[in-house]
Parts: sequence; structure tokens; C-alpha cells
Amino acid sequence: MKKIEAIIRPESVDVVRNALSEAGVTGLMISEIEGHGKQKGVIQQWRGEKYKVELLPKAKIEIIVKDQDVGRISKAIIDNAQTGEIGDGKIFIYPVDDAIRIRTGEKGEGAV
Repeated sequence: MKKIEAIIRPESVDVVRNALSEAGVTGLMISEIEGHGKQKGVIQQWRGEKYKVELLPKAKIEIIVKDQDVGRISKAIIDNAQTGEIGDGKIFIYPVDDAIRIRTGEKGEGAV
């Protein structure tokens, strides 16, 4: 099993969530977060004054998938979150040793 963690633009969440549903993802977690990458924020202007916004709003999607589904799920995220602009986000993939469904005690992939 693998954990896919995708950091994307907040405005892409609904499109990505629908694409993941169509790709067969049944469970996921979405969190509103703030952060920055290499761009270190953006310069904005309001009433003629310029100011720097260092922490930008982002969304984090976390999904646990079978090893063989990683490529397909990652592609669904990329295809639906990519704008070609700086700040589109990142995908991180981690190994998952085990999962346990609290309600039944079921372990492994069946718990996911």
C-alpha cells in the first residue's frame, strides 16, 4: 500500500475530487493548509500599496491506495490539477506498512 499526498490549488479541489471518484477512489482526506514553495509567496497590490503574501492557501489531499493503483491515481490528480503555472503543487508518495479498521479490527488492504 502507498499513501499519496497531493498539495494542490484550492480552486482545483472539486475537479480533482470528482476525477478521483471516477478513478475508483472511495476514501480520501482533504485539508485546507497554507504554505509556499520555491516562489516564497507572491506580491499583491491593494489600494495602491504592494505587500507580500508569504503563505498561500493550498489544499492537501491524502489517499491510501494499492501499489498497482499509484500511477493511475497520480495521473488523475496531475491531469485535473495542472494549469502550467507556478504553484500547481506537488505529489508525494509514501509506503504504508499496515492499516487497521478500528470498527472491525480488519488489517491490511481490506481495511482501506
